[in-house]
Parts: sequence; structure tokens; C-alpha cells
Amino acid sequence: MKTEWRKTEKALYLPKAKPELVTVPAQQFIIVTGTGNPNEPVFAERVGALYSVAYALKMGLKQDPTNEHPDFTVYPLEGLWSSTTKPTANQPIDKSQLIYQIMIRQPEFVTAAMFQAAVAKTAVKKPNSYLKELKLETITDGDVVQILHVGTYDTEATTFAILNEYLAANHLQQRPLNGYIHREIYLSDPRRIAPEKQKTVLRIGVNPK
Repeated sequence: MKTEWRKTEKALYLPKAKPELVTVPAQQFIIVTGTGNPNEPVFAERVGALYSVAYALKMGLKQDPTNEHPDFTVYPLEGLWSSTTKPTANQPIDKSQLIYQIMIRQPEFVTAAMFQAAVAKTAVKKPNSYLKELKLETITDGDVVQILHVGTYDTEATTFAILNEYLAANHLQQRPLNGYIHREIYLSDPRRIAPEKQKTVLRIGVNPK
């Protein structure tokens, strides 16, 4: 039986367009770290490396006659984001100053050996200079407030303002997520969906005041 995150983990991946407080457990990811404008080719190359290995892992398990684990839908792309500069009302964020970790979640049964084998296989079949930068790591977001943002990435500030209002009303304060300011989970493929219809989960870590 195939495991599908859209059906089994709705609370984490399919929030409503209003803030909600949830607790995110430890999760395992294939991760690559970088800096700069996500519209530049280097970002797409890093994303390509992530997806190549994620699908190599999935297909390798599916084709292994000794594998006892269930088939699964590949998880969506996610990103932890920070910046060396802080945006203001009069000056939006300088995308060239962005710092990020982009990642794709993996089932808990994926081991370091499985990951390394998938990277080696991908390096032969689909070479990518960023494969060597990939890591398999566990991250715990813990208590977070999240919301569904619909629209372009450049309009996220409006949705973050709603999150900040929720924090103030509920006596919460923002805390870093793994050292980064916030997490984004990309539910839409920007190559296939009009920008104004793109869906992104926005998530910030919180502590009680």
C-alpha cells in the first residue's frame, strides 16, 4: 500500500489560510545549503540534485525485491530561509543576500547507506555538481505557527503580517528554526501553476512569551 503525505499528514502539509499552532516532530531530510537569489540557475541546480536523489531512493526501494517497506509519494520541496539584511516597509528583501537550506523529507526507514547508494547511482546516471553537497539530516521544528499562502513568493509579506498578528494575540514570540528565520513548503510546481495560484505553507517557530 502506497503512503501518501497528502492523506496521512494533512495537519502538517495542508493547513488552512489562517494561522494555526501545531507541533512538528523530528523529520529526516535530504538537505543542501546555499546563499543568493533563488531565481538564479545555481538554485535550480541544487533543487535538481535534491529531486534526483529523492526519486532514486524511491525507485531503488520500489525495485528491490527484498524491500519490506511501503511505497511512498515523494514529499514536497521545503526551505529554511534567512537573510543577511532585514527588509523594511520601504525596501523589500535583497534576494542576493538570502541564506537557505532546501530539502526533501524522507521516510524514517531511509538509512545513511541507502542515501549514499542513491547519490552514487545518481552521479552516474544524472551527474550534478551539487550532489556532493547533499546531506541526510534530522530536523525538529517543534512548536510552530503555520498558514497557507496563496500567491507569488513576492507577496508573502502580507501573509507573514497575519502570522505576526496571531503571535501577538496569543502571547507567542518567534524563535529560529534550526538557526533560520522561517520555513516554506512548496505545494505547487511553479512551472505548471500560475503565480497567483501557487500554494506555499509558511511556518515560523514559536515560544510562549
